[in-house]
Amino acid sequence: MTSTPLTFSAIRARQSNRHQVFVFAATARQIQRFARIERAGRSGQGDLFGFQRPQVGAHIREIRDYMQRDDAVVPNSIVVAFVETDGCFRVDGDGAVVRVEIDVQGTPRGLVVDGQQRLSALAGLPERDMELLVSVLVCRDQAELRRQFILINNTRPLPKGLIYELLPTVEGLPLRLSSRSLAAQLTDRLNYRCGPLQGQIHQHTNPTGRIKDTAVQKLVMNSLADGAMRDLIQRKDGETECLRLVNNFFIAIATTFAKDWREHTPKTSRLVHSAGIIAMGHVMEELYVRHKARKIADFEEGLQALVGHTAWSSGTWEFGKDDRRPWNRIQNTNRDILLLTEHLLKTLKRAGQKTTDPSPLLASR
Repeated sequence: MTSTPLTFSAIRARQSNRHQVFVFAATARQIQRFARIERAGRSGQGDLFGFQRPQVGAHIREIRDYMQRDDAVVPNSIVVAFVETDGCFRVDGDGAVVRVEIDVQGTPRGLVVDGQQRLSALAGLPERDMELLVSVLVCRDQAELRRQFILINNTRPLPKGLIYELLPTVEGLPLRLSSRSLAAQLTDRLNYRCGPLQGQIHQHTNPTGRIKDTAVQKLVMNSLADGAMRDLIQRKDGETECLRLVNNFFIAIATTFAKDWREHTPKTSRLVHSAGIIAMGHVMEELYVRHKARKIADFEEGLQALVGHTAWSSGTWEFGKDDRRPWNRIQNTNRDILLLTEHLLKTLKRAGQKTTDPSPLLASR
């Protein structure tokens, strides 16, 4: 059965040589015929699909309660993006006021970029035939669609974890976002490929992970900026080399500090806490740069120097004569991370390692 296309009178705003935005009014029922909310998730192979965060039930109920009022007003538009190659969004007219036609056969091909909670709330009130403003952006491809989603939502309270997961799939972002893209990509591969961190990293699409993705990303960014990965990434199989280094190091950690690593959470062991992950990243650099550690056995040998001088899940940290702290008093602050890092590196030196200079990462601070 063929569905009749939906048509609307729209205002066109020419915003760049590449983009035009069309604005028109439509009911929630009509919007749902041509646009869908595609939530972020992972396939069985660990590939990312979609980009929207989960629904916030309490927020939707609040909006719905408000929309039931006779005097309810919703001035903010629902932003919908189409991919131009789909050919389902057509424009008739050259001026500022045009006629748009949307093909509604099959699965809705528009994607809701902003306003999913408002749309979900009104969709739950079928008796309320309220019109919403719809802003439509036609994108060149899926990569551009995701880029627009990030740019539109980055100024709003969108979970940073979701933004970071999307970064590797997008190009042409501001420097403050693109500089984190490679670290996010490597973190994804550590979490969704074979290795000691597989399934262990907490991400928007892996909420059961115990290690914060931002901590792993920080470890990677430090190394890419002024450490082992800065050189490794330049090689032919640079990403693979970087992943091998991190995997070998964490296998050694899991073996050397088994009782502090296995089945622990950040609340029960500071080794899987963000402070511990970032600080141990500096230890990885120290062993790599100063002691040529590359293989699992190399890292295991180097980490032995720390055994008996840590308090990851019990005991007291001995940071100095006047600074003794219970194991769980280390927090994810720059000051505590630096304190823990210096303690670990000094312990390596005291244990007879051939360390004569501070870690290259710390020396650059």
